[in-house]
Amino acid sequence: MKELALMKGNEAIAEAAIRAGVDAYFGYPITPQSEVMEYLTLQKPEERTGMIILQAESEVASINMIYGAAGTGKKVMTSSSSPGISLMQEGISYIAGAELPCLIVNVVRGGPGLGTIQPSQADYFQSTKGGGHGDYHLIVLAPASVQEMADFVDLGFELAFKYRNPALILTDGLIGQMMEKVELPPQKKRIEEFDQSWVTTGKTSDRERNIITSLNLDPDLQYEHNLKLKEKYRSMDQDVMFEKIECDDADFILVAYGSSARICQKVVDVARARGQRIGLLRLQTLFPFPTDEIARLARRVKGMMAVELSAGQMVEDVRLAVNGRVPVSHYGMMGGKIHSPDDVMGALEEKFIGGF
Repeated sequence: MKELALMKGNEAIAEAAIRAGVDAYFGYPITPQSEVMEYLTLQKPEERTGMIILQAESEVASINMIYGAAGTGKKVMTSSSSPGISLMQEGISYIAGAELPCLIVNVVRGGPGLGTIQPSQADYFQSTKGGGHGDYHLIVLAPASVQEMADFVDLGFELAFKYRNPALILTDGLIGQMMEKVELPPQKKRIEEFDQSWVTTGKTSDRERNIITSLNLDPDLQYEHNLKLKEKYRSMDQDVMFEKIECDDADFILVAYGSSARICQKVVDVARARGQRIGLLRLQTLFPFPTDEIARLARRVKGMMAVELSAGQMVEDVRLAVNGRVPVSHYGMMGGKIHSPDDVMGALEEKFIGGF
């Protein structure tokens, strides 16, 4: 029997983490994601599943706790919002360099700086381009509903362990705070036995010791390591995810993710009712990015418009994928302001006037 609940997006992530059999959560409160830790604390998952919940003294401490715990092969996660994620960047780079699986949640707020506690999507560059130092990538999932907030927890861990790479759920304050009906997944047991060929267990009587580090002072070896990482990131293309809405006969296509995609879906409905053939490509993975699908669509449409709550970040990847085949425009809001369907429709008509 399905188990349904009315939950905030942040609460759905927390409950899904418990049900995914997560071993430990290390975090620090910050608006608008504090409900993740609050919910976990109230639910007492240590009594339900044995899951450990620990509030660290800072975001820097929490990501380094993730680094250590991930090295033991356990399912561990953290969550924060934009300024806190920025503080974690050094640790995230270390984790990626050491090829460790973990899950990170960023409930994005407006910036730069401390900015505002209102929603934003201005952390796209940081999330998809490797916000810390060095050549690395995170697996980046972009939920557009409370249901996907829950679903992407288990998916995030699945991909993180598949590629031995940190995964990031990139959401925003709008989806984190909104309440919707969500179908909760069944409870999984915490995994007690797992592949120990690469983890640090303290037991080396039957094998060579495992050394987990992101440090390599030999440039030739570090070069080979980077080539290995590059090939791994390329292989992630097999797990690219997106949803096409009314794209088959579209003259113009909106490209969006998260809360912006929800708004764009209403734009598509309104435009179609007027006889205007508008479609939406909703991105569910931001890395890997659906470059091939955007290129394919660009061969037969008149134009595309990237819609995001930023000054224009994702639009750069859309333009690279389109490669000059058709005009690509951008419409965005900044500083915590949220566009309406009318705003997006007006921008589409203005930028592609004569196309309708």
